[in-house]
Amino acid sequence: MKHLAIKFSLIMFSFLFLYSCSEDYADESLTGSVMGKVVMAESNTPLTNVKIETSPSSTTVFTDEKGNFVLQTLKQGEYSVKAEVKGYTTAFKGVSVYPGKTSNVVFELSPAKNTQPVPSTPSLINPSENQVVKSTSIVFKWSSKDKDKSKHIYSLTLKNDSDETQQTFTGIKDTIFEYNNLKLGVKYFWQITVEDKVNNPVKSEMGSFSIYKAPKDNRFFYTKKIKDNLVIFSSDENGNEFQLTDSENNSFRPVKNQTANKIAFFRTNTTELDIYTMDTDGSNVKKITSSVRPNGFNLNEITFSWPMNSNQIYFANFDKLYAINSNGQGLQLLYQTPNGAFISEIDVSVDQQRIALKTNNALGYQVHIYCIDFSGNHLFTVLKDKPGASSGLQLSSSADKVVYAYDLSGVENRDYRRMNSRIFIYDSNSNQSTEISAEIEAGTNDLEPRFSPNEAYVIFTNTSNDGRSPKDIYVKELNSLLKTRVEKFKNAAMPYWN
Repeated sequence: MKHLAIKFSLIMFSFLFLYSCSEDYADESLTGSVMGKVVMAESNTPLTNVKIETSPSSTTVFTDEKGNFVLQTLKQGEYSVKAEVKGYTTAFKGVSVYPGKTSNVVFELSPAKNTQPVPSTPSLINPSENQVVKSTSIVFKWSSKDKDKSKHIYSLTLKNDSDETQQTFTGIKDTIFEYNNLKLGVKYFWQITVEDKVNNPVKSEMGSFSIYKAPKDNRFFYTKKIKDNLVIFSSDENGNEFQLTDSENNSFRPVKNQTANKIAFFRTNTTELDIYTMDTDGSNVKKITSSVRPNGFNLNEITFSWPMNSNQIYFANFDKLYAINSNGQGLQLLYQTPNGAFISEIDVSVDQQRIALKTNNALGYQVHIYCIDFSGNHLFTVLKDKPGASSGLQLSSSADKVVYAYDLSGVENRDYRRMNSRIFIYDSNSNQSTEISAEIEAGTNDLEPRFSPNEAYVIFTNTSNDGRSPKDIYVKELNSLLKTRVEKFKNAAMPYWN
């Protein structure tokens, strides 16, 4: 009996071993795979990144760039395969899995109801490819072939070849965008991306354009108003003008120093006014003033002086006259008015021996124009305690003449409005002022006069006395019996002729 029991145990062990091995072998042999493809209905365009799942659950996979997918090592049986991607109806397919075999399935997905079609690729319009733009401002324009663009949101990417800066402007709802801070002499690259919050973003081709580089030898400088800011321009003798400062900043009163070959100018930042310098092509902008800034009764009516061959810029802060080196160092107080009157305009002679000043009260009136030496000694008086406004002040190269503008009406008001401003030239040798605005048009003002480099002409601003009309720059020949007033630059003011 004992022998039979041992024999029975060995038979049962062998049976269990064979059964176990048979189970393992059966599991491997009962798996198969499913291979499939997902395309768009009608067009048969492959759909990428479609999520593929099964029920009963197995591994989740996604379609490749050709719309293909593979599900491997699925146990034998019946499965429901689901294909799902945003913007299309979800589809299900039944499939049988057989041991050691591959089953095939194809999905044709249709756009889901109430979903948006993929936006068309934006077409770049302005600036055109490789265009040279003669401004630091530009209006980007592009187009879309889609009829319904109400849900399109655009973004503009802008970069340039001068640095690694890349700017992206988002949330644009129209096919137009204005930008006002381009750099002179730089090549730019731009691209438009359109999104609709449903489909993947669509990018345009990359466009390119360049910003002109202004000539360095232009002789005329002036300001124009663009939107709410004053912008500095230069021009050659033929009237070809170039924008030197951007319209994002309020920049005005350009003065060129021939020796330094640089331009100094005013720029406001909120309520503060500072002196800046830049190269004559508008590049290399630097702020000069800091602890003491130019100031007076009206920031639009004050001036500064940077005489040729001098490294110093002269400016006023209310009743005090300062000098500062053109690199922003060496600030020094030169003069203070004895009666507390505000210094509004300054001109220092070329030989740096005389200083012409225009002072006034806190409203800009009680005008006093006079000349002092660098020790503060009085040399001569042009106007004293006159009612009404004055605008513009410059010494001749010999420092014995002064050109200025004065309102003969004597009107005084809070708006500093002038009614009959004329240009005069004062000769200190004869102590006489001579009017040169004989042919002025009625109802207009002549303002901001300056001598030409050879002093045979005067350049100045003329505008209606209504205080709202545009301003224009004129040139008048001196010592001529003819009416020689000629319009030089339209919609411009604050002229400087170097």
